Amino acid sequence: MRRVVPRTLAGQAVAWLLMVVAVIVVAGSVLAAIDARVDGDRAARDEVTAIAVSLADSPSTARALMSPNPAATLQPVTEQVRTSTNIAFITIMGTDGTRYTHTDPALIGRKYIGSTAEALAGEVYTETYTGTLGPSIRTVAPVRARDGRIVGLVAAGITLQSLSAAWLAQLPLIAAIGLAALVTAGLGLWLIRRRLLRQTGGLAPSELRLMYEHHDAVLHAVREGLVVTERGRPALVNDEARRLLGDPRDGEIDLPAFLATGDEPLVDMLWAEQGRTLVVSRSPVPSDPTSAVITIRDRTEMAEAMGELDAMTRFAEALRSQLHESANRLHTIVAMIETGRSEEAASMATTEMQLSQRLIDRMTEAVAEPALAALLLGKSAQAAERGISLTLTEDSQVGDDATQLLTVDEMITVVGNLIDNALDACDPADPWVEVTVVGDIRRLEVVVADSGPGMDPDEFGRAQTRGYSTKAGGDAAGRGLGLALVAGVVDQHAGNLCAENTYASVVTATFAAADRAVDEGAGDRPAGADR
Repeated sequence: MRRVVPRTLAGQAVAWLLMVVAVIVVAGSVLAAIDARVDGDRAARDEVTAIAVSLADSPSTARALMSPNPAATLQPVTEQVRTSTNIAFITIMGTDGTRYTHTDPALIGRKYIGSTAEALAGEVYTETYTGTLGPSIRTVAPVRARDGRIVGLVAAGITLQSLSAAWLAQLPLIAAIGLAALVTAGLGLWLIRRRLLRQTGGLAPSELRLMYEHHDAVLHAVREGLVVTERGRPALVNDEARRLLGDPRDGEIDLPAFLATGDEPLVDMLWAEQGRTLVVSRSPVPSDPTSAVITIRDRTEMAEAMGELDAMTRFAEALRSQLHESANRLHTIVAMIETGRSEEAASMATTEMQLSQRLIDRMTEAVAEPALAALLLGKSAQAAERGISLTLTEDSQVGDDATQLLTVDEMITVVGNLIDNALDACDPADPWVEVTVVGDIRRLEVVVADSGPGMDPDEFGRAQTRGYSTKAGGDAAGRGLGLALVAGVVDQHAGNLCAENTYASVVTATFAAADRAVDEGAGDRPAGADR
């Protein structure tokens, strides 16, 4: 015969609980029945003892025993007491065991069946004995005259059959109470089963175990950061997410408000955190909009590579533009020579060459790092194409040992993003950007000024801490991501980033070696501030 076992975890749990409850209820009912029997026996002993002692201590009992006809006096009294107390018998006898009273009058005058030695010795004695009425619990007490002599005995008893009947009468109540407890427990367990079915999806224990093992394996094998939130708090975080968020411990991590709260999905949103460029997506759980699944991907190296590639691309575009312009000028110079205007052609050629060479020489002399110099040349060409005047101040000077403070990638991140922000924010009516870069092994200072309106301190702080940009939605001046990247590099190297509106909108990033104290108040006038 096939054994019937519930399939679901809820069914199995409730079945086991129901079995335990049933055992407890049955055991409790049995113990209650046993306790009722023990209590009944104890009460019977106490009752017959009290009746026997009361009759034995009564002076009328002693006087009747010493009278010529004790039965005539004592039989009516004992029957009245027996009837009112509902016990089986009351026997008053002489010291020789002759009965003077009995439930059955025909037995009066016969010998008492039972132990009397203890009572004749002056003790009140209780025993279970089989007499003329069957097995009974009986107490025998001595009757004393005024001078203390024992002149007779009183025996009072209750048959075991009557005690069993009284005990059996309690069993239906005990059974009803046990059944009611079992039904109540069954109803409660049924409600628990319904709740467990909802919470476990009706899965069996083996299915839940398999799901957990697969879930745990996927969680640790996936190469993207994964965070599951429940009511705005992280409920599950994999190893990659902890690494990307900079919290390798097993404690609870802190998520920004835009990820922890809200019920709108997010798709491939850029977010800067501790010098990293991250792409995050957020998918709310359909059954609980306050919970969500968040994926985090690291794009830091790609962003840095794209920054370098962008700088080189713009530099190449600038060279192609110059090549195109040079070709046009070369045709013009050739035409001027052919028309006999050679002096004007020579002047035009040398002037353009001098201007281009002067710009290249200025950049390479001021900036020893080739990648940074290429970035500045590319940004100059980009600014020229947009009709913006970008200049590198005379104070600029970067030694090749400045890379000991910041890596080349970090320099490009800081300088490139500050220049991009300035190009986007400058006043269209008077577009200009001024860059000052001063650095050596001990200190690096980047100052970018533009003709734009600038940002107040609160707006500047939000642009750094918000740390994400949708590009289309934008943020303060459209510069949230760039400033967040710069702020990440500054924080990583314990530098200083400040903004002020003086002769222009000026943003200053300062880095110093660990053994050098640098006083960089927000109100200090940056290098290159005098135009």
